[in-house]
Amino acid sequence: MKLKTTLVLDQLKSLENKKNRQGMQRFGINTGQALGISIKTLRQMALKYRRDHQLALELWKSQIHEARLLAVLIDDPQQLTEKQMEDWVKDIQSWDLCDQACSNLFDKWPGAYPKAREWSIREEEFVKRAGFVLMAALSVHDKKAPDAHFTQFFPDIKREATDSRNFVKKAVNWALRAIGKRNISLNHQATEVSRKLSESNDKTASWIGRDALKELESQKVQKRLLSKT
Repeated sequence: MKLKTTLVLDQLKSLENKKNRQGMQRFGINTGQALGISIKTLRQMALKYRRDHQLALELWKSQIHEARLLAVLIDDPQQLTEKQMEDWVKDIQSWDLCDQACSNLFDKWPGAYPKAREWSIREEEFVKRAGFVLMAALSVHDKKAPDAHFTQFFPDIKREATDSRNFVKKAVNWALRAIGKRNISLNHQATEVSRKLSESNDKTASWIGRDALKELESQKVQKRLLSKT
């Protein structure tokens, strides 16, 4: 395993791209440990190491940004534990790693729904973001889940809508929009939540509500949802 890990890390280091790293900075990505490798390239690499749990654990330990991105792309959800999720989410210091971890790995864990709610009340910026990104990811990926799985998230969305931190408020907004685009019933409920938030005296909550309403009430979304009824 050590040899495989070394080989993969060497391959990643050989792909270092300083220009791309500068571009990542412009998008608000923490590049302190980054090599500047595109997610497209990492996805191609991941095909060779699918479901390699031990390699994923070793890559995460390297602290290299792209190694950690690769780790969440190749890890085996069946071997994922709550302790690992907690350890990893505490390490996250960049929105892109947070989003990839939630949408490629964490949302496949059996306890993802209560974990999303649990993280949503945590104070750490990227842990809280992870809670709401997880809600959004589940809304998109868990096709057979009943509406009740998602309506339980509305109180969390309303409660945290006043958190003005950029990476939190955008995730809260994302979760609200994702739930509201799932089906027409959830759309009506998410629209109502959005409308109430838009009328809030709190600047952040008002923005979240107004921005969500634009999409949830758009002709494109309404037409798609109505076609499914």
